[in-house]
Amino acid sequence: MKTENQKTKKLENPQTKYPQPPFKGQLQDWPGLASKMKPVPDHGEKSYKGSGRLAGRKALITGGDSGMGRAAAIAYAREGADVAINYHPLEEEDAKEVIALIEAEGRKAFAIPGDLMDKDFCKQLVKEAVKKLDGLDILVSNAGRQQAHDSILDISDEDFDATIKTNIYAPFYIIKAALPHLVEGSSIIASTSEQATDPTKDLYDYAQTKAATTNFVKSLAKQLADKGIRVNGVAPGPVWTPLQVSGGASQEKLKQFGGKTPLKRPGQPAELASIYVQLADNDASYTTGHIYGAAGGAGQP
Repeated sequence: MKTENQKTKKLENPQTKYPQPPFKGQLQDWPGLASKMKPVPDHGEKSYKGSGRLAGRKALITGGDSGMGRAAAIAYAREGADVAINYHPLEEEDAKEVIALIEAEGRKAFAIPGDLMDKDFCKQLVKEAVKKLDGLDILVSNAGRQQAHDSILDISDEDFDATIKTNIYAPFYIIKAALPHLVEGSSIIASTSEQATDPTKDLYDYAQTKAATTNFVKSLAKQLADKGIRVNGVAPGPVWTPLQVSGGASQEKLKQFGGKTPLKRPGQPAELASIYVQLADNDASYTTGHIYGAAGGAGQP
């Protein structure tokens, strides 16, 4: 007799599995809430099924309230890990939902709000996560800032500084603080983007930071190999997250978001959850310094 996990899954057409554009125009104040988006993104709340792949592991995820961070948090908990998530204080509403989902799996969940542009907070974040989790062996550097501008002339010094601090400085401080606590077999996973290798004209500053992320993954993987720590990255294409509705895309672009990919739609965070699991799992022990793409057929790498 087949068990529940052994039952044949129904095949689905990836092109029609999730909503396709056109989408309704919508604009939220930065940083935006997933719960207010139309349609609401799928982070795997109902669909992700775990099988104990990360049993006993201890993960810290930045930007864990929404997007790929939320999808990873849900998946990690269902795979048996305890999870601490960081998020901006303005995202408290979404974060509470994630904490409840983790706890529903019988795993320990910790919410650590704070602004990653603050160097001291980045260091304190790791210290608090290690204390609450009683250790750390998965670090997901996922939080990012994205604001679209038609011209470089439209990017203020303050905007540029905020993007660089959030996307480049924060991972630097967080990884430095985390390294003394990471043991052999630990994993660092960074969320980069297809923008790193195929930038659009409206994301001049954001694309630069993702190129930097891609490069730090490859450099750090070589540096940490002798310590038995793997470093990899996930490079999404257009994915339906609050980044897009809080200034990360123009209203014109948002309405047709993802429509130019071969799958003719944006991805959903749930579709990337298993990638974050695989890269954290010991089964992927020969994978380090790699960038895993997921962009509906049009992305790089």
